[in-house]
Amino acid sequence: MVINKNQIVGEVVAKDYRTASLFNKHGIDFCCDGNQTIYEACQSRSINADLVLRELNRVLIDNSKNAVNFNSWPLDLLADYIEKKHHLFVKDAILEILPYLDKVCKVHGKQHPELVSIKSEFNSVAEELVSHMNKEESMLFPLIRNMVKAQKDNLNLEQAHFGTIQNPIQVMMAEHNTEGERFRRIVHLSNKYTVPQDACNTYKVSFELLKDFEKDLHLHIHLENNILFPKAILLEEELLKEYH
Repeated sequence: MVINKNQIVGEVVAKDYRTASLFNKHGIDFCCDGNQTIYEACQSRSINADLVLRELNRVLIDNSKNAVNFNSWPLDLLADYIEKKHHLFVKDAILEILPYLDKVCKVHGKQHPELVSIKSEFNSVAEELVSHMNKEESMLFPLIRNMVKAQKDNLNLEQAHFGTIQNPIQVMMAEHNTEGERFRRIVHLSNKYTVPQDACNTYKVSFELLKDFEKDLHLHIHLENNILFPKAILLEEELLKEYH
């Protein structure tokens, strides 16, 4: 595969996740804003698109790193993976990060008032993401698993009370955008997780944990926005067309 400037960022990452780190390096959002072309993403950030393309295609030539091909996974397996890996990570990480932020705000909040804002933003992330994941686990993911089963067993698919699956997916994607924006504010407030000279170890650990959380969130949202959700919409369309 040779990448060109008119390809969609999210689709490129969906085909080969090794490209994600390069988009990250250039500050190109491949999850929440992954529906842009490479050219559009580069233009909006005043980046040389030809340079990015050369780097992307170099990544694809380099076979030393094996990328997991999430794009080839069955949808029920992908939903299980997201729930068991990323949802659990988020819940565990929230419990770990919140006490650290409480402590650094108490110790360093006066000298570094941005910490209070970071804590406020992350509190909102924690509350909203848990609610968001609960909706996916109780409603959207079971529906996706039922669709996969219907396809395998040639069963009639009954449309859910909320109509097409696009309705909850649109809500989930809007919530992804909200959390992505909150983390962009955290990155800005923390100066890209740069610790000041007077930072204690707790301060440093807090920023490292936030950085890891953001990295996991990018993959988490990417798997849903760019792979799981579009394929679920197509699967529902196929099933409804076949049985109705």
